[in-house]
Amino acid sequence: MSSTQALSAEEQALFDSAACGLMRTRPNGTFLRVNATFASWVGYAPHELLYQRRFQELLTVGGRIFHQTHWVPLLQMQGSISEVKLELVHRDGTRIPVVLNAIVRKDGEPVHDLAAFVARDRDKYEKELVASRQRLEQLVHELATLHEEAKDRALFAEQMMGIVSHDLRNPIGTIRMGAALLERTAPAARPVIQRLARAADRADRLITDLLDFTRARLGGGLTASCHPLELHALVSAAVEDLRLAHPTRVLQHRALGSGACEADSHRLEQLIGNLVSNAVAYGDPAHPIVVESSIDPDSFSVSVNNRGAPIPKELHERLFHPMTRGSQGGSARSVGLGLFIVQEIAKAHGGRVDLSSTEEAGTTFRATFPRTRG
Repeated sequence: MSSTQALSAEEQALFDSAACGLMRTRPNGTFLRVNATFASWVGYAPHELLYQRRFQELLTVGGRIFHQTHWVPLLQMQGSISEVKLELVHRDGTRIPVVLNAIVRKDGEPVHDLAAFVARDRDKYEKELVASRQRLEQLVHELATLHEEAKDRALFAEQMMGIVSHDLRNPIGTIRMGAALLERTAPAARPVIQRLARAADRADRLITDLLDFTRARLGGGLTASCHPLELHALVSAAVEDLRLAHPTRVLQHRALGSGACEADSHRLEQLIGNLVSNAVAYGDPAHPIVVESSIDPDSFSVSVNNRGAPIPKELHERLFHPMTRGSQGGSARSVGLGLFIVQEIAKAHGGRVDLSSTEEAGTTFRATFPRTRG
């Protein structure tokens, strides 16, 4: 069939009413046939396009460039093109997104047969997709900026905490030295001086807790410098010091098992001090506080038990969050960092902290550690 051979009335009706735009052009783009569907899309009558206009003239400027640089060479090399998205320009200047398929026919005079499909929904989806991607990239950039700002604030907070804590320790040290001197020279004022010394000790522990909190939350966690130690002797000495710090309470030490252990002795003393302080704050003063050190074949543990009202089960996990204090009893001077730091010390050793609390057995915090860090 010739490229210009007339169609029958039925064929012409089917051709014109097709659900897609159908065209036949010369290789230079001149329209040889065009159905009514395509002509209506671009605002022309079919006869206004035939032999008078070229297909590429109906494209946007970008589309014309693509037609020249890609469309024509691809058709020459491949003989066909599938699903190329371009924009047609309506007679009134509006744009119509379309998807085009084309094939080269060479039975006689070479012609290009084209089929076009309006792609408004697809175009809308693609634009929304591009907009979403741009928004995502913007959010990622904003998140990265916020992350850097948070790092800067964290570093500033850590540095400020270190500076303030260091500056606070100097006057506290002066108070301690003055209290020790007054205790020797003014025996009558000993009760007041001892209260002053205990207040300085509490302030020093508070500074230590604040520094450790800063390291744990902003510096990637606490560290532990582990070395061999005599566990029972260390715990016994710590309990003896705590008896002096809490003269109104009865503290007992129970030692179980034997063998070598590795841990950071300073961190263990700090852990015991925090657990005993918690027991003093919330335990029943009529009952002793029991500190137990226990050595098993693969692990060792330190626990502190006190009597008193049991802690509700639903509160167990929350107690280890920073800035959390018990709902009953307790000291108003506490900022609620003690148990959080106990847990961080256990983590630094590769260990864990468990809590059990019943009316019959009392409340027990137990920190369990591996015996060696190998």
